[in-house]
Amino acid sequence: MAFADVNGQRLYYEDTGGNGPVVVFSHGLLMDHDMFAPQVAALRDRFRCITWDERGHGQTAVANPEPFSYYDSADDLAALLTHLGITNAVLVGMSQGGFLSLRCALTHPDRVRALVMLDSQAGAELEEKIPMYQELIGTFMTQGLTPVVGETIAQIILGNDYADSEYWKAKWKTMSPANIGNNFQTLASRDDLTERLPAVTQPTLIIHGDADIAIPMERAQVMADRIPDATLAVIPGAGHAANLSHPEPVNQALTAFLNRLHPELS
Repeated sequence: MAFADVNGQRLYYEDTGGNGPVVVFSHGLLMDHDMFAPQVAALRDRFRCITWDERGHGQTAVANPEPFSYYDSADDLAALLTHLGITNAVLVGMSQGGFLSLRCALTHPDRVRALVMLDSQAGAELEEKIPMYQELIGTFMTQGLTPVVGETIAQIILGNDYADSEYWKAKWKTMSPANIGNNFQTLASRDDLTERLPAVTQPTLIIHGDADIAIPMERAQVMADRIPDATLAVIPGAGHAANLSHPEPVNQALTAFLNRLHPELS
């Protein structure tokens, strides 16, 4: 078990080590470092893969969390790289992980070799979705992970046909109401970075499931259109956590992108 004490946080992380180019994976809301197991398994022979638990999640969560923004999380990621002696890395962020990775690319551009936005977006949360999410999170905080709450969250994040949803439900049951509420407030109150997308200078891969009910495909297309060096890979039939439900096509798109960045390894 490895922890980095940075920015007043005790960040849990896992590092495959090695001398290969560094890829850092940042997870989505209610998830943790473990969600990238299929990608780490596919890449670790050639790349140094780092996964971590963000504020309020997994083994980084604390009993009495303080309010934070995704800029704070971006600073955490940059500080984690410094802690590990890493100059720069390819950042892969799923949903919330993409929110913080995009902010890291904008505020710490020298630390970001390239950017991968996985079922994520640059915009603020869709206003019409917030009341439904507030009701869902409120029930989660007051009543725990009831069968209805668990199944609803699983459908939003994992999709209807994901075989291992019970594994994630077991993790969700351990989350404290304080962290659930604090994490959701960060997500719901984030700023809109759409107009800043042309300032993203790093090569960018946008991977998006065409059945994602949390973030519509149109949001992915906006990023593809506005980031100067961006490529869009659509994953047919995939929902929000495409890397879990459809790991093979996601890994293919990610590997092709990394090979383009590092032709000496292909």
